Amino acid sequence: MRPTGPKGPDMRVTIAGVELCSPVIAASGTFGYGIEFEDILSLDRIGAFVTKGLSREPMAGNPSPRIIETAAGMMNAIGLQNMGVHAFIAEKLPKLRKIKGVVTIANVFGFTIEDCIEVIHALNDAPGIAMYELNASCPNTSHGGMVFGTNHELLFDLASRCRAVSKRPLIVKLSPNVTSIGLMARVAADAGADAVSLVNTFLSLAIDPETRRPRIANVTGGLSGPAIKPIAVRMVNEVSRSVRIPILGMGGIVRAEDAVEFMLAGATAVQVGTASYADPRAVENIANNLKKWCASHHIPRVSELTGTAIL
Repeated sequence: MRPTGPKGPDMRVTIAGVELCSPVIAASGTFGYGIEFEDILSLDRIGAFVTKGLSREPMAGNPSPRIIETAAGMMNAIGLQNMGVHAFIAEKLPKLRKIKGVVTIANVFGFTIEDCIEVIHALNDAPGIAMYELNASCPNTSHGGMVFGTNHELLFDLASRCRAVSKRPLIVKLSPNVTSIGLMARVAADAGADAVSLVNTFLSLAIDPETRRPRIANVTGGLSGPAIKPIAVRMVNEVSRSVRIPILGMGGIVRAEDAVEFMLAGATAVQVGTASYADPRAVENIANNLKKWCASHHIPRVSELTGTAIL
């Protein structure tokens, strides 16, 4: 068990039996493989970080332009560029294990269920990983490109089969591009998920008025940042009314008060993503400021915030 640390609010939270020193986590795709941030912030002062999505084989991602700024946010179509699970285990994980106090969550994805299972099998034998986060927002190439997270039958099949082979707690990362996020959360929970994380980015389109062409080479991309926060908070609250497993909330968090809002809505922990592009130390700053906020509001344990909104 981690020491409580200096006197003040207890910032520890527990997700599926894994204790975090803070509820503030660096989100997948915005924090590299963690090791890149070692000289920028203190990895042991944030709750955890989630790796870039790891696939069976290395992926180059989509052509540029693939990131653009939008009003109160950004769009991206990176295309899940990554070094592949085996290179991560060989090159990044040994360095991460040398950093005391770091909690690593491995993000897993694939275009078939078998792809995801193979990635989890590889990670199962690798030390130094606390949990897996399963990206359910990928198109299943075996079913005509339908996204796993938008079809309850595909989602159940994906989550249940991955849970069956996983030796570590499994978080299912939900797609927000659905009619009922509560229903999809229940499906994930019924399939054995130990927690859910939401929201992933919203499918979006930006057009250049001068060229009349999409501003992103992939045509569409995922919208993130403060613009989506009110929708994300509503979805977290909806999920909190649908499942009993822990919720990791995300979507436009840039300050401590944003994290508080998600926790009041029902999140056990939060993930910070887009803010790290503007400030590489955003995750640590938010974690520190959240502790100060709890102290100033006489909150002895940050976990007491979860689900206490008066609605």
